Amino acid sequence: MSPDGPGIASTGGPGGRSGGPGAESPGGPGAEGRIRVLSGEIIALLTARGGTLAVAESLTGGLLAAALTAVPGASAAFRGAVVAYATDLKTALLGVPAELLDRHGAVHPAVAKAMAEGARRRMGAAVAAATTGVAGPDPEDGQPVGTVHIAVSAGGGTIARALALSGDRHQIRVATVEQSLGLLMGVLREDGI
Repeated sequence: MSPDGPGIASTGGPGGRSGGPGAESPGGPGAEGRIRVLSGEIIALLTARGGTLAVAESLTGGLLAAALTAVPGASAAFRGAVVAYATDLKTALLGVPAELLDRHGAVHPAVAKAMAEGARRRMGAAVAAATTGVAGPDPEDGQPVGTVHIAVSAGGGTIARALALSGDRHQIRVATVEQSLGLLMGVLREDGI
């Protein structure tokens, strides 16, 4: 078992979950409740501070945006989302450099960072989050199932986190949303947005 609990190899940094005996697995039982709580806290914090949020998603296919917009009053802070599932759309819609994608493929920390920065810039948000990775059932771009990169871009810069998740496709996608919200909350607390 990893220090972050079963189902995840490493998160660390702002918003990372600390595991230990009895820690719940990201994406496992209780994840939906934790996602609802985090989403509500993020929207409340941004609304109180007059901040705005955008998201760019690949493997999560809109789940992150859905979690955030499920919060009543989300429109006060949530600007929008781009689901750039196809690699070419990451360039066309989010401005991810084609050379970066050609060199590393879509599953790479620099791609997650570029997606978050593109979403923030193109949607005029104070902060943006992004997800890219392999939910399965098959490996992609030479990366095993469960390889995920998330990023958050804000005034203080852009931070990326590499995750090694386990579980089925649904569990990996839900865990990615949960970890993205945790990272986003950590950045919001640090940046004071």
